[in-house]
Amino acid sequence: MIAFKKTLFVKILKITGITLTAILALLVIIPMLFANTITEKVKTLANENLEGELNFSDSKLSFFKEFPSLTLTLNEFDLKGSKPFQEETLVTAKEIGFGINVWSVIFGSQTKIEEIYITNAKINVQVTKNGESNYNIYKSNSKDTTTSSETASLNLEKIQISNSQLTYNDLSAKMLIEAKGFNYQGKGDLLASNFNLNTSAQIDDLSFSFDQKEYLKNKKVKADLITKINTNSLSFVFEKNDLVINKLPVEFTGLFDFLKNGYQMDFTLKTEDSNLDDLFTALPAEYVSWKNEATMTGKTSAFLTLKGKYIASENLSPEVNFNIKVRKGYVKHTKSPYPIENIFLNLDTKLPNLDINQLKVQLDSLYFDVAKNNLSAILISEGFGDEIKLDAKIKSKLDLTLLNNALQIPNFKMAGNLDADIVSKGTYNKQNRELPVTRGKFELKNALIQTEFYPKPIENINLKAEFNSTSGSFEEASFVLSPASFTFEGEPFALNASFKNFEDITYDIKAKGTLNVARIYKVFSQKGLDVDGFIKANVDLAGTQSDASNGRISKLKNSGTLEVRNIKTTSDYLAKPFLIENGLFTFHQDKMNFSNFNGKFGTSDIKMNGQLENVTNYILSDNQVLKGSFNLTSNYLHINEFIPTATTTIEGTEATATTFGVIEIPTNLNVSIQTNAVKTQFDDIIISNLKGNLVIQNGSLKLSNGIIGIIGATAKMDAFYKNEGTQKAHFDYKINASEFDIKRAYNEIKMFREIVTAAESAEGIVGLDYSIKGVLNNRMEPIMPSLEGSGTLSVKKVKMKGFKLLNVVAAKTDNEDLKDPDISKVDIKTTIKNNIVTIERFKFKVSGFRLRFEGQTSLDGKLNLKMRVGLPPLGILGIPIKVLGTQEKPEIKIGRKSDDLEETEYEEGENLMKIPTIPTDSIPKVEVLIPTDTLPKPKVELTPILPAKENE
Repeated sequence: MIAFKKTLFVKILKITGITLTAILALLVIIPMLFANTITEKVKTLANENLEGELNFSDSKLSFFKEFPSLTLTLNEFDLKGSKPFQEETLVTAKEIGFGINVWSVIFGSQTKIEEIYITNAKINVQVTKNGESNYNIYKSNSKDTTTSSETASLNLEKIQISNSQLTYNDLSAKMLIEAKGFNYQGKGDLLASNFNLNTSAQIDDLSFSFDQKEYLKNKKVKADLITKINTNSLSFVFEKNDLVINKLPVEFTGLFDFLKNGYQMDFTLKTEDSNLDDLFTALPAEYVSWKNEATMTGKTSAFLTLKGKYIASENLSPEVNFNIKVRKGYVKHTKSPYPIENIFLNLDTKLPNLDINQLKVQLDSLYFDVAKNNLSAILISEGFGDEIKLDAKIKSKLDLTLLNNALQIPNFKMAGNLDADIVSKGTYNKQNRELPVTRGKFELKNALIQTEFYPKPIENINLKAEFNSTSGSFEEASFVLSPASFTFEGEPFALNASFKNFEDITYDIKAKGTLNVARIYKVFSQKGLDVDGFIKANVDLAGTQSDASNGRISKLKNSGTLEVRNIKTTSDYLAKPFLIENGLFTFHQDKMNFSNFNGKFGTSDIKMNGQLENVTNYILSDNQVLKGSFNLTSNYLHINEFIPTATTTIEGTEATATTFGVIEIPTNLNVSIQTNAVKTQFDDIIISNLKGNLVIQNGSLKLSNGIIGIIGATAKMDAFYKNEGTQKAHFDYKINASEFDIKRAYNEIKMFREIVTAAESAEGIVGLDYSIKGVLNNRMEPIMPSLEGSGTLSVKKVKMKGFKLLNVVAAKTDNEDLKDPDISKVDIKTTIKNNIVTIERFKFKVSGFRLRFEGQTSLDGKLNLKMRVGLPPLGILGIPIKVLGTQEKPEIKIGRKSDDLEETEYEEGENLMKIPTIPTDSIPKVEVLIPTDTLPKPKVELTPILPAKENE
């Protein structure tokens, strides 16, 4: 019995040994047998399905790399991105491994890739400002990788990234994410229509910036995430997401679902009962370095929710809620002799539908002590803009020097005393003339502010303000600012102002001193400056609103000067900043005079002298209009620079894109401008010596008695322009040019080349007297069906070289005299309406032939033209010709009868995108030849055609 057991044991050992040996042999042999085959299939899979260029130095197939998976490893891996980043690397890695299903290698015709391992990689994701990304490398029209019977298939169940670096730079979202020491593992059937993705990630160094502002810097992050994904409906459920940012624990849950016309979201981000010290570890780096020298205690909780639908067509947006609480906060800096203690904060905000007018803020407690100084505040508000419900109490008695010493903010210094006592409760309603019942005092004494951005402080700051509204009415409200003064760079500035009775404002304002705008800006900002100049004021303004509005100018006491130099201003109405190089503004009663006003707008220069009226009433009242008159001179005006433009990034570089808005005219101006511009440019049109009276009134612009020099000729013009919002505008234009060179017009003006295509080979002199009106789209281009116009093109003396219609007739009738005719003293009258150009009948003679022409062309290229060629000697016999079809494919036939072209009426609200400009000259450009049997030759006996009556 014992011998039998020993024999059985030996057999088991032998079988086990043989099996293990066989398995080990297979583990070695299978990679050797299938290495080349699998490598080629992976290459084929990449070539068939990837846009980006893929390269690697060598490959290795082994069971031992990621046991028990059979792993194909590509060394020195490099994958380029998709357009416009095809020359830049998307992923580079020391090695990248593909986990392969063994049975698919041995028994299947298709190699299944189930896992991806990436080690020591640099992943560089880039998105341009207009949304082009470098990761769209998968060919959407490639054959289905899951059904191919000849290559590999991609059925990912796992992705693992180790010790890698990730950069995500999205210029369209103004977002930059940088992650170093990035370790990630995701499990799930990533190509299934429904799957759960279980992931864990660890980042040694995470930085996050939005709109060039750092929110996270060098943070450690750990994350365990469970996400449910439905690829058919594009739905994502973030079921469980536990994050730790440095020491701060954060829980994230949510849902994101694409809808037919938008998307739906429900996100919650929260941290509960966390240490105040841990909160600061998650803040930007400048706070963390400060925090390392401070002791903190206390508890904090915070949450952020984003919930709702975003559907632009229905004006739906999600609601944002944010809440933060701090309890028993204590902060003691090592360099401060006393702490900031008893910190309490409870802030809750809601923004329904992302509408600022529905903003709700509830700050039901803010309190802290510092060396027997304290601040307490309660603020509850609902609404924004024209109506706000308010309940606020703010009380402070702070020595700013003590607070500065306690905070020890690096490179920042403040001093002085701040006392505030404000109580306000009620409703502000602009329409009903209501104010909250308010009693408020705010006083800042002997204060100082200095930052790291400028070596000298703003000092001697004294500010005392009082606001009172005891009954909540506009009539008895008052605001007094006396004084507001400071000294900067040795230059003092002082302002005293008093406003009483907001129903009929009584004002008294005195300002004197110099504001060095650029240097003051430097004190508070380290970004690039838009200004480098100063404002010097010496003004004394006093009076009442009713005196200004009712014309009792003598009762006003407004005087003084305001001198500006090198100041940039911006406006919603202008596409670029306006630089005031210098200007002196003099106030006298209700007028403001402009003297030696020089400005630049882009490459344009402007000089103005004149005056504005109704200035006081305009400043103090709503819906008031500024009146004035100016003389404007310019050496160069570039009109295109006044058109709003959009800036996009193409292949990593910025370029100005096609305009996306019309020029907006202010509705609160009534100004007359006598204009004299030496050179004016619009697109490729150069105008010399533009003169005329330009009137801006009621949101419209009108040019009267304009005289322009263009292509060597002088023309008269009148123009009217009025925008309707930002997306369209109405125009009415009249021009009268008695004589101009048609060849020069064709060569120098793009619009003329597009409209009068028949002038390509023409030479000679013509005149134009035309008026046209219509609607411009959001690219300042005409919407063709909206155009209405009429006028006359007067042919003085023109050689029609290469005019195909008459040249074809000449060829088919064996009459070379019709070819390249000279046309003189012909008036061609046309009208434009509903997308149709109607050409009235006109006649002309060519070498004994009497020609008559009339018909229609549509602005989208359709033709319905009629022509009669009267044969010599008297034109009694004639050949009727009709030209149908389109500009691209005209059809020339013998005969008279044809149907009118279908009109297209313009409807308000139709698509405002660009409609291509179609040639609309009165004599069309013909591109095809007439068949030889369609036109009879004069030598052949013809059936006589009765002479036409003059009115036919």
